Amino acid sequence: MSPLRGITFKILSVCVFVAMASLIKATSGSVPPGQAVFFRSLFAIPVIGIWLALRGELHTGLRTQNPMGHVWRGLVGTTSMGLGFAGLGLLPLPEVTAIGYAAPILVVIFAAMFLGEQVRLFRISMVVLGLVGVLVVLSPRLQIDPTTVDTRETLGALVVLLSAVFAALAAVFVRKLVQTETTSAIVFYFSVTATLLSLLTLPWGWAMPSLQVLGLLILAGLLGGVGQILLTTSYRHADASLIAPFEYTSMLLAIIVGYTIFGEVPGAATLAGGTMIVIAGILIILRERQLGIERARQRKAGPTQP
Repeated sequence: MSPLRGITFKILSVCVFVAMASLIKATSGSVPPGQAVFFRSLFAIPVIGIWLALRGELHTGLRTQNPMGHVWRGLVGTTSMGLGFAGLGLLPLPEVTAIGYAAPILVVIFAAMFLGEQVRLFRISMVVLGLVGVLVVLSPRLQIDPTTVDTRETLGALVVLLSAVFAALAAVFVRKLVQTETTSAIVFYFSVTATLLSLLTLPWGWAMPSLQVLGLLILAGLLGGVGQILLTTSYRHADASLIAPFEYTSMLLAIIVGYTIFGEVPGAATLAGGTMIVIAGILIILRERQLGIERARQRKAGPTQP
């Protein structure tokens, strides 16, 4: 275990994923979201395959005991990806990033509903704080007065929020898959499933991209594979509860990229609501880390005498 190395890999993965999202956003006016999902998933496969081959895990790491679990995780995760890509074409990058932070908050709710995980008062309070932050971010897009509302951006906000819901559901599926499946199998089969599922959007029209757009889409897929490898590697070097808060550095990166490349300036609601969501997420993570340490101490101490 090397916490500093784990944090470094985590931050690198965040940078790569923000770059990937920026490429998808840059191509959103040229290709539909389903086609973007296809390129993002297809060109991640060789990157992940080479990585597994170099680690000697290409055969053993891809064995599965729960193939249908991968299908369901792929269906939910691909839906989340497609909706997220659609949102990138409708909303500023910082706003998409802030709303996407709702996913870890929603995981707490779904884990309690579907996995029977116990949720105590502290986590409930943080979930409420996070959801209030989501409403703050969404508030400018949900005005009642139609003369002051951009319906395109309102649709974008709802689409990104729905993407976060499906991302949270995907996380619940992953929590079940890790009981029998390797990380390698989960990562690889998701890319394969997403590639195949994205082909179902062909009847809704795919565009013939220019060479420039094609290059950006291929690069987005390659970066997606690299980002997944960096993320997986980060968890090999440090506890998830330690490195998870560094996910929120993506907000700073999204603001910088949004301003310098797309000329997007985040509004007060995005900054305020995003801050509330980040605080709630970090406090949940820190609380889970504390509880994990306490449970480890109890197991080490053994049963106590009355």
